[in-house]
Amino acid sequence: MMLSTTTPVSAELEAQYNMRLLRPDFEASLLQEWLTRSAAFRRLPGAQLDVPYGPGERDRLDYFPAASADAPLLIFFHGGFWQRGDKSVYSFVAEPFVAEDVSVVLVNYTLCPAVSVEEIVAQSQRALTWLWRHAGELGCSRERWFVSGHSAGGHLAARMMATHWDTFGNELPKRMLAGAILISALFDLEPLCDTSINEGLRLDREQARAVSALRHPPATDAPQLIAVGGAETPAFNQQARAYETAFGNVQRFMPHYRIDDCDHFDVVQALANRAHPFFELCRDFIHAR
Repeated sequence: MMLSTTTPVSAELEAQYNMRLLRPDFEASLLQEWLTRSAAFRRLPGAQLDVPYGPGERDRLDYFPAASADAPLLIFFHGGFWQRGDKSVYSFVAEPFVAEDVSVVLVNYTLCPAVSVEEIVAQSQRALTWLWRHAGELGCSRERWFVSGHSAGGHLAARMMATHWDTFGNELPKRMLAGAILISALFDLEPLCDTSINEGLRLDREQARAVSALRHPPATDAPQLIAVGGAETPAFNQQARAYETAFGNVQRFMPHYRIDDCDHFDVVQALANRAHPFFELCRDFIHAR
C-alpha cells in the first residue's frame, strides 16, 4: 500500500538527490543524443524487441544477442527514480557490449505512482524468472548472467542480487546471477522521504527502510562492482560506501570504481563508450567470470 507524504522537503537533501536540477540541459541535449543512438541500434539484425514477460503493458523486455551462442548475458535496469524512463531510451547501452560478445537484455517495469517500489522489485523478479524459463526460446545462454542498473535501476539490480531464486521454482538455480555492476545506485531510500522525489514514490519512512537494498543482504557471494561518478553529489558516494560496508567481505568481492569527471548522467555515457576505461572494466569484469 502506498501512502502520501506530508514531510517538508529538505533543501539540503533535494540538492543532493534531485539530479535534474544539476543538469538543466539533460532533456534538450543528452537525452536527445541517447534517443538517437538507441533508435539506430534498435534496428540491429536479430534484436528481439518488446518481448512480453507478463500481461501488463510494461511487462516487456528487449534482447540484443551477441554473435556467440554461449555469450554471457548482461541484464540492465534503467533509472528515473522509479517514476520515469523506458528501456527504449537506453538501447545504446547495449551496443558496445554486444560488439564485445556480451548479449544484453533491457527490462521495462511499471512506474510509480501507479505501483509501489516494492511492487517494481517483484515485477523485476518476475522478469528474470520468465527470462530464465524462456532463455532457450530467445536463443540466450543460461551461463554467466550479470545484472546491472543505473540510479534507481541500480537499486533494482541490488535487490535482484538479494533474491533467492530457487524459491520461485525448483528449476531455478540458487545462483542465477554471476555478478552485478551497480552504477550510481540508490541503496538507502529513506533520505528520499525528505525530497520532492517522494511525491511520486509515496513512501513513509518504514516503507522506505523496508524496500532499501541495505535491508536485503545478497543471496550469494557473487562479486559486485560498485561505481560512482567523480562529480556525483556526496550523497551518492555515501550510498555506495554504506552498501559496500554492509555487504563486502573477503568472500564477496565488491570493488569500488570512481568514474572520473562524470556526474550522475555522464556515468551512463561512460558505460556505453567502448573506448572508456569504465566500459573496459565492466567488459573485463563480465568476461573474467
